[in-house]
Amino acid sequence: MSLYQLIMSLIVMGLKLRSRMTQFARKGALDETERLNPPPRRTGDGPLVWVHGASNGELTAARPLLKDLLERAPDCELLVTTNSLTARAMVINWALPRTSSRLAPIDQRSLTATFLENLRPSALVILENELWPNRLLLCAARGIPVLVLGARMSEKSAKLWQRFSGLGQRLMDTINWLAPQDDASRDRFVKLGLDSDRLGPTVTLKSAVEVTKAASGLPFDRAQTILAASTHEHEEDIVLDAFSGLIANSQPDLHLILAPRHPRRRDEIEAMIVKRGLSFASRSRMQQPDSKTQVYLADTMGEMPLWYRAAAITFVGGTLSDRGGHTPYEPAAYGSVIVHGPDVANFSSAYAALAKAGAAREISDSATLEQALSTLLPDPSYLAEIAREAAQTLAPTSGDTGTARFFNALERLAGLTLNVGGPTVAR
Repeated sequence: MSLYQLIMSLIVMGLKLRSRMTQFARKGALDETERLNPPPRRTGDGPLVWVHGASNGELTAARPLLKDLLERAPDCELLVTTNSLTARAMVINWALPRTSSRLAPIDQRSLTATFLENLRPSALVILENELWPNRLLLCAARGIPVLVLGARMSEKSAKLWQRFSGLGQRLMDTINWLAPQDDASRDRFVKLGLDSDRLGPTVTLKSAVEVTKAASGLPFDRAQTILAASTHEHEEDIVLDAFSGLIANSQPDLHLILAPRHPRRRDEIEAMIVKRGLSFASRSRMQQPDSKTQVYLADTMGEMPLWYRAAAITFVGGTLSDRGGHTPYEPAAYGSVIVHGPDVANFSSAYAALAKAGAAREISDSATLEQALSTLLPDPSYLAEIAREAAQTLAPTSGDTGTARFFNALERLAGLTLNVGGPTVAR
């Protein structure tokens, strides 16, 4: 643990130096110093629940739960922390009552201690897999209960923690209640030392999708539109090669919505599109596509529902990389047929169910992607049948998120008074 403390202290020193060097040169740099500067001391004495989610995906999935909590506990405030400025902006734009958002503190001991002293939270609720040692240990030392919702532990992460078994056990002792994302994660947490009495039900937050009715406004025929959702480095090349092949050989009227995981890669991705001689428009540049635009670069955050609704087929990003893949629940909920690569560790149970039902298509490279798309696209009725099967396959978990037991645990551990008769999210 002393080595970890040294590393985090060096990181803080480096970030402070970078902040001083860039704050006058780069607009918005001051916002990033939130990680290094704890918030002012809270003046109110009412309960405050600290909710932490890494990025847009976790927080979007938890939004119904947060709204439910605010309605159940009218005297409670929420502080939502994130690891990215885009996620923080998204939460602020929700304009939830009694809710504030900021970047999470760097996991350095003195910074985290001051953060907790100033805010005095009644509980820390962690979404998915953000287990930071100082954060957990300092909460435990102050008697702040820690609840983890939809906790995910990959095989790779479990092996890493097992190398530091003493620290892993100490961290498991700080967790008061944990709802795993799947059975494999449950077993890994128990093996690391989590007391089985502190385990809640399996919870997959991202299975509870709020389907919006907003339209994309794109002048594309949905049956001839493909979405590449949350793509990572190298995946755009694969998608664009397959798309170019389809355009040249069999589907000249096809459209592609390309939505990268990180919009900051816009210039790099635009160069890929230009290299292949495809016409395109970029959303961040406020360029308006027309019916002849071949690629629409959706390089913005928080708008993925628009693109799921606009596309008959979705390639799920992160599945042709080492990142474990992104959610299949959202495209399924919007009736978009799912195509994915082999790396689906983050949602292994969901993808296994889709494979068993024949409700998704797995590919490995640009050639297999082109082949899969050329098989799917010519038959709209076939597409609709697969989409219905996917929605039905993933629907059971979307109606049972285990939130009732989470609220019971939060009420018991944090001493909150929750209105159990109030509105609830879908069970």
